[in-house]
Amino acid sequence: MLAKVSTVAFQGVQVQLVNVQVQISAGLPAFTIVGLPDKAVAESRERVRASFLSIGLDLPAKKITVNLAPADLQKEGSHYDLPIAMGLMVSLGVLSSDDLDNYLILGELGLDGSITKVSGILPTAIEAYAQGKGIICPDACGKEAAWAGDIPILAAANLLNLVNHFKGTQVLAQPHSEFRPIEQTTTLDYKDVKGQIIAKRAMEIAATGSHNVLMIGPPGAGKSMLAARLPSILPSLSVHEALETTIIHSLSGQLNEVGLVQERPFRDPHHSASLASLIGGGLKAKPGEISLAHHGVLFLDELPEFSRATVESLRQPLESGRAVIARANAHISYPADFQLIAAMNPCRCGYFGDAERQCHRVPRCAQDYQSKISGPMMDRFDIILDVSEVKATDLFDKNEGEPSAKIAARVNQARAFRLQMNRKFKINNPAIKNASLSPDLIQEICKMDGKAEIILRKSVENFRLSGRSYHRILRVARTIADLAYSEIITTTHLAEALGYRKVSITSP
Repeated sequence: MLAKVSTVAFQGVQVQLVNVQVQISAGLPAFTIVGLPDKAVAESRERVRASFLSIGLDLPAKKITVNLAPADLQKEGSHYDLPIAMGLMVSLGVLSSDDLDNYLILGELGLDGSITKVSGILPTAIEAYAQGKGIICPDACGKEAAWAGDIPILAAANLLNLVNHFKGTQVLAQPHSEFRPIEQTTTLDYKDVKGQIIAKRAMEIAATGSHNVLMIGPPGAGKSMLAARLPSILPSLSVHEALETTIIHSLSGQLNEVGLVQERPFRDPHHSASLASLIGGGLKAKPGEISLAHHGVLFLDELPEFSRATVESLRQPLESGRAVIARANAHISYPADFQLIAAMNPCRCGYFGDAERQCHRVPRCAQDYQSKISGPMMDRFDIILDVSEVKATDLFDKNEGEPSAKIAARVNQARAFRLQMNRKFKINNPAIKNASLSPDLIQEICKMDGKAEIILRKSVENFRLSGRSYHRILRVARTIADLAYSEIITTTHLAEALGYRKVSITSP
């Protein structure tokens, strides 16, 4: 008898339907899986055989052939265990094919018949919703599947539970999940940062407009503290953003038990991270750090210590908001709309500009160190910020700094002002951020007064700024104007934006 059940394969965030065909026929005893399976899929036969024995079933001494169609699509992962097992049960007459026709099935089997957690449940459930089907998945993944909408979900802890459910001797409860805004769990707060008034102001601007920031300063100045506290002043994720972020974390297998990601991600890979781990790729083309930071923050500390190829690979995702992994047989794309925050010392010794502590190789030391970051990559930063050493008077000050809650309130109010102005200009896309304004929108909403336009023109000519730098200055100025609730960019707003556009970082 030929049995057919449905499961999925993943290509990036795209879900491809896979038809699992199981046939038991006369011939020498064999269990063969075809259809471009990887090693994990090929080993499914041993897990299926052992799990059947654990619930009192035995495979017949016949030829068993499992085909995963389409046959030219690579099948990767352990989630094919459960659909293969269910297909075998239909072929053996344990279950009816009608029971499984309206479900997408995925799950990994243990030798004791247990069904263990797998990645990719949420995108599979969304595909099932689009197909008008339900999903059969591990019990540990039931709440994750419920985020997709009102679909039938059978979340079972083991094979016996599933068989009993279809036989009518047990009922598997429908999992439910609700989106409930949660309080910020991080204890990091800007009130802990001593001094650094200008730096905190720059981070407030960055949070308002989602601008990329490069901080340059000596060791111990507080660059990492400033970056780590940025999520505390960012707006909460919308439901749509939370779903997108959760899908990526689900595919990477890094989704926690809570289910939906409700806080903006903060990723801080070590400078020894490889290109594949940062951009994505590897044997199974998994999402990288930039995709795991989607709708959140990617912090690269000690930026020049990253390999040059790794840093340069960020240029295209920063512009397009996507990470494209090229393979011989396919191009896999993951969302990567992240805010880049980077930090670096001014030179290798870290004290360039300090006459008492800088090394004897200045200024060559600073030039060699800073040249590791190319000009085009520097152009991707909207704000290039000098972070000076903390003064002793600030360190001994017992008063707390301004808390993150107050800064976050100003950020939210400025974003609300921007949204109101967008409606005035008939821009109906609420997802547009100042940092990603297109050139035509810049011309439309970044209006300047006469004096500000003259100052910007002279700055572009004198410092020979690129077109990208020109646009980024206007975007930052627009954000500063939003914080002041001004429809027009004035000389004050533009001057502050130019101050964050450091032209040379090799002069003391």
